Amino acid sequence: MTTSQKPAPHAPLPFLGLACAVGVSTMYYNQPLLLEMGRTYGVTAGRTGFVAVATQIGYAIGLLFFVPLGDVLERRALMMRMYGAVAIGLLLVAASPGINLLIAGSVLIGMLASVTHVALPIAPDLVSHEQRGRAIGTVMTGLLLGILLARTFAGWVSKIHGWRWVFVVAAVMNAAFVPLLKKVMPRLPPKQKLHYSDAMKSLWTLFRTQPLLRESSIIGALVFASFSCFWTTLAFLLNRHYELGPGVAGTFGVVGAAGAMVAPLAGRLADKHGSRYVISLGMALLAGSYFLLWGEEAAHRSTAFHLVALVVGVIVLDMGAQMTQVANQTRIFGLDPSARSRLNTVYMTIYFTGAAAGSALATIAWVHWAWNGVCILALSLIALAAIWHATGHKNGGDRCKVSREDVFMEA
Repeated sequence: MTTSQKPAPHAPLPFLGLACAVGVSTMYYNQPLLLEMGRTYGVTAGRTGFVAVATQIGYAIGLLFFVPLGDVLERRALMMRMYGAVAIGLLLVAASPGINLLIAGSVLIGMLASVTHVALPIAPDLVSHEQRGRAIGTVMTGLLLGILLARTFAGWVSKIHGWRWVFVVAAVMNAAFVPLLKKVMPRLPPKQKLHYSDAMKSLWTLFRTQPLLRESSIIGALVFASFSCFWTTLAFLLNRHYELGPGVAGTFGVVGAAGAMVAPLAGRLADKHGSRYVISLGMALLAGSYFLLWGEEAAHRSTAFHLVALVVGVIVLDMGAQMTQVANQTRIFGLDPSARSRLNTVYMTIYFTGAAAGSALATIAWVHWAWNGVCILALSLIALAAIWHATGHKNGGDRCKVSREDVFMEA
């Protein structure tokens, strides 16, 4: 393998954050709309809940098979193609005549929305090693804002025009982003001459030889599963107790956006104190958030109290999730700069597999045990993550590196 010695091209970090926001938001439009979709097709909450699961499964597939192309192909052209394709997928979902086609279209959207993680690994290429936490935090702010504000956008557009128009407008936004990428982003050639088959083979080598990558992936999956428990079932909770619709469910995305602003701070803390410190703090915030959110019985006595607890809990929830994610990605991107897309592929495939599992389990928990079951499930997932974190790498883990020879030993 030959390695390019050319310096990394310059691209603005805020624009990369916008790219991540546009890409990832397509996955989350459906979450506040599940009740409306169920009414359209005449199916139960248990069935429509799997629309969100389908999107996350598709995302995991896209992460596994599309994101490694970021180490093989010129990335600007790859991103342009994927944004164009996801626009077509969004139109197909908008026109779905039945629930089965809606679920299939949601898988397709998830696969193509993985363009977000073609963009994200570019961030640490643009700064020094000592500043990669800050760079990742800046771009991750855009990503999490996309996740959260997508719900707000979807909730209010559907209230005015119906849920199908959410996907039509989103398709136009993604299509418009294609020429914008060509204008703003420089060409981004791969750092190595690498075949796709070699890149795919090296994924297993990376996972097998890097304990820090395995630890980060499993912790990330468990944390994001707990995070998904709340957002998958929020619309059901608000409708059951308060008869509130998708607009209000989506508005909680604006509330959560306050928590997203912690990302740059998380990056700076990771640069200064190490990633393990930030992960510990993030998981403590996540656990605390669910104790605030767990208030079904209080809802019957005081609606105002419960809504205030929900608002505060959402902010703390998103702060904890964001801190954990920034710290995890800071340390995995330090392993090998030439393999960042593949490192991100391994991490994010496992991460979103956890999200899909969390959404599926939360839907089942809601059907059988309502909000109590959802909160117990989420806290159990956080506890598992904490155990894994406590027994993981304590010495030098933030600075662990992988040699290029190890990555390609079996490829």
